[in-house]
Amino acid sequence: MSERPAIAAIIVALNEADRLPRALASLAWVDQIIVVDAGSSDGTAELARRAGARVVEHPWEGYSAQKEFALTLAGQPWILWIDADEEVSPRLRDSIERALRRRAAGEERHAAYAMNRRTCYLGRFVRFGGWYPDRKVRLFQRERARFDGRLVHEGLTVDGPVGFLRGDLWHYSYRDLEHHIRKAQALARLWAEQNRGRRVGAAALLFHPLAKGLKSYVFKGGFLEGWRGCLIAGMGCYAVWLKYALVRARQEESRNAGEGRAAGAKPAAGDGEVAAG
Repeated sequence: MSERPAIAAIIVALNEADRLPRALASLAWVDQIIVVDAGSSDGTAELARRAGARVVEHPWEGYSAQKEFALTLAGQPWILWIDADEEVSPRLRDSIERALRRRAAGEERHAAYAMNRRTCYLGRFVRFGGWYPDRKVRLFQRERARFDGRLVHEGLTVDGPVGFLRGDLWHYSYRDLEHHIRKAQALARLWAEQNRGRRVGAAALLFHPLAKGLKSYVFKGGFLEGWRGCLIAGMGCYAVWLKYALVRARQEESRNAGEGRAAGAKPAAGDGEVAAG
């Protein structure tokens, strides 16, 4: 079988000293590891250097922009993007190796590859509740993909066909429930910023969260995960409600500001006053 092309793995990080070692250990087989650190204070950069990664410190510019910067540092034809809270499973590694060898042999023409992501939530991997399979495009030919620029839930725009790899990308997204709440709040703020100007009616604050919870707990089988499934559905409701509530609040603020400017403006002729002539 043909030798596979070289791979560079890119990770962006901020205060991930407790989770980054697992990610780095799962990448020991790639040809280059690049960690872009946004000013960690917990020793993340030093830990990554000791593990053999190339570390570049770069102020935080947003998820897409930070990863696009990391991409400019990569010197290999294929890029594997993972987050600091993720881990490449052994089966996924084997799938990546085999796919790129087939690619080198001319048996495939894919510009990128998707994989399933499975999340470990509060001590156990979950399969239901809408969290699996959480398909992501994470392996791509350097010159044929770019980050889409979104503030939150960023992804890739790929120029060419996308294949699929067996094996899961393991995801350790939340350290604890408090972390889940903080992360939901942070992502909701970014989503609201990304959707600035969107019109949100009052009914959306009720129906969208309820729909999210029902879909997660009932239709996606979240009840099969026990108390974790209930918590996942509840947090999903909260996160969706907060996103729409923030957009709605900005919408109200903008309208009130406009009304205030109109009330403070000098009335025009014909509006009860005679314009100065």
